[in-house]
Amino acid sequence: MNTFTIRRERFSNHADGSDAAVTFHDIVGQAPGPTIGISGAIHGNEPTGTEIILDLYRALQSVPIHGRIVLLPVANPRAYAQNRRFTTIDEMNLNREFPGDPNGSYTQQLATAITREFLDKIDVHIDMHSGTDRPTVDYVYMRNDEALSRSFGSRVLYRPQATREGTTFSGTTTTVTINRRSIPSVVVELGGGIIDQRPYVERGLKGLLNMLRHLQVIKGAPTPPPKQIVVGSIKTIRPTRAGLLETLAPPLGELVKKGQLLGRVVSPYTFEVLEEIPAPFDEGVMILSHLSRNLVESGDFGYMVGDMDGAES
Repeated sequence: MNTFTIRRERFSNHADGSDAAVTFHDIVGQAPGPTIGISGAIHGNEPTGTEIILDLYRALQSVPIHGRIVLLPVANPRAYAQNRRFTTIDEMNLNREFPGDPNGSYTQQLATAITREFLDKIDVHIDMHSGTDRPTVDYVYMRNDEALSRSFGSRVLYRPQATREGTTFSGTTTTVTINRRSIPSVVVELGGGIIDQRPYVERGLKGLLNMLRHLQVIKGAPTPPPKQIVVGSIKTIRPTRAGLLETLAPPLGELVKKGQLLGRVVSPYTFEVLEEIPAPFDEGVMILSHLSRNLVESGDFGYMVGDMDGAES
């Protein structure tokens, strides 16, 4: 049967005298096979991936594996503990600091430790993200292994170009694993929001197990993916006014027409409609949305819509 080992890798220290460390779970099967790395909470306010990894860990107690699975459930412990996107010590985005700097800031040292102890030692990388504590998201990046990305089972996939809204992907965990090591790498975006996460956690566990079947790390034929949409362009829409954001858009994965209202920002004080947010494309597909009334500041994440022009199946 599989062997389970927990290891904590120290990379620095905190002002209170405690060790700065990251925790890994090594699950080793009795049969040979690849090393699969699965990470979560690169952004500390995206905890759904950590819950999915917890349930995967429990599921693998009774499922023989071929090879080795390395779990990194909380990549940014300080940010995770305070439900913050960035590391609270230096306010840096861990997902833009790889491969890190051993003599740099706290976050850069953390990135170095993750690169050394995780990214440089795996054969496949699956990175779990979610829609933070307010918006909810549902799509999968298709970077360098189309079949593996599809095997997670999400309806919408995104094939990124060199840039997204003018921001390169350099410095991300997936860029390190793809460009530096040329290994398959998939980013899953699933869940989040002020809603019950259990349906997303169940879907995430089912998706990861199917990916492991696809990789022949666990036995069984993988379930074929559903009918899928692959978009090449995504528009992130941020409200310009602060207030209560009320969503009028269809559910995630559904189509939306240009000019159709995605939502509106309402003053919680005067009840005045401060802003209406229309869909940006002639035809789009919903990727990120607020599924409850949420308080937003101007510039917060509002919606993400995939452009159906040129979309693949």
